Amino acid sequence: MFQELEKVVQRYNDLTQRLSEQGLTKNPDEFKKVGKEHSDLKPIVESYQKYKELKQQLDDNKKIIETESDADIREMASEEIPEIENKLEKIEEELKLLLLPKDPRDDKNVILEIRAGTGGDEAALFGADLFRMYQRYAELRRWKLEILSNSPTGKGGFKEIIASISGDKVFSYMKYESGVHRVQRVPETEASGRIHTSAATVVVLPEADEIDISIDPKDLRIDVFRSSGPGGQSVNTTDSAVRVTYIPTNLVVICQDEKSQHKNKAKALKVLRSRLYEQALEEEEKKMSSERRAMVSTGDRSAKIRTYNFPQNRVTDHRIGLSLHNLSAIMEGELDTLIDHMRAHFQALALKGNDE
Repeated sequence: MFQELEKVVQRYNDLTQRLSEQGLTKNPDEFKKVGKEHSDLKPIVESYQKYKELKQQLDDNKKIIETESDADIREMASEEIPEIENKLEKIEEELKLLLLPKDPRDDKNVILEIRAGTGGDEAALFGADLFRMYQRYAELRRWKLEILSNSPTGKGGFKEIIASISGDKVFSYMKYESGVHRVQRVPETEASGRIHTSAATVVVLPEADEIDISIDPKDLRIDVFRSSGPGGQSVNTTDSAVRVTYIPTNLVVICQDEKSQHKNKAKALKVLRSRLYEQALEEEEKKMSSERRAMVSTGDRSAKIRTYNFPQNRVTDHRIGLSLHNLSAIMEGELDTLIDHMRAHFQALALKGNDE
């Protein structure tokens, strides 16, 4: 590990030198690339520096105990050692985490897709509740959320809603949300007060740009048509809705939220590019060893990952066996505790894989 850390320090110093070169600013793309790598390595270098300082302090204290004639000074040095060793242990664990291979998607924005599953109108209402939960979470983290497409029901739910979320390291937090979310509660329409179970599917895709996925225009079929459903002036009266079909795989994306055909096309292409990017990544995962795949995969989207039990104010994440009795707060977007536990779980898996 320490040989790797010395290489990181050397690389960091080289990048620091490059950033001071005047010619670099003339190439904005390269300047941005160098600056990002420098920024990514900085926490590792700073933690390693703290580790070396504490290690030196520990060695100094041990030397004092061996050579100092004053008993009081030897005692003070001895008393400090357990605290220093404890700090060293914590920083060493921190350094192991910092040196783990980064998921290249972690810095990306995301495309969030929520679809009603089993449960009829109640599933659509639950889908709307999940969307508001993520919308609130985005607000709390100061991310920007933009609706790309939605299919509302007449009762306030969504058959489907797709949104983009942009901000700092969005995918690194949101990637654990993909899967089937199950709800247990008494629907507003249920007169007898019986608890119903319904579900909605959440898909979180890393948002791809043109560098990640290049699409040949010849592979696209663009159809325009009149928007359907609720809308303001001209939304339902002009051919502004856009259907984009990716011919090689027959993948279809429809966007009709905007009055502008061009805006709907841009949104549809954003979703299409991200879906193609995710498919490419899944193909790469299949080629990996099972251990490496377990480290980077966020799980089967068809699997039930979480249950929201309203009568007991409880949410349970089935992947890690965690139950929290603060469902009302979680539905208001307070997801940090849940997501922090998921991050810690997958980091532990990754560390175990590295040790083996």
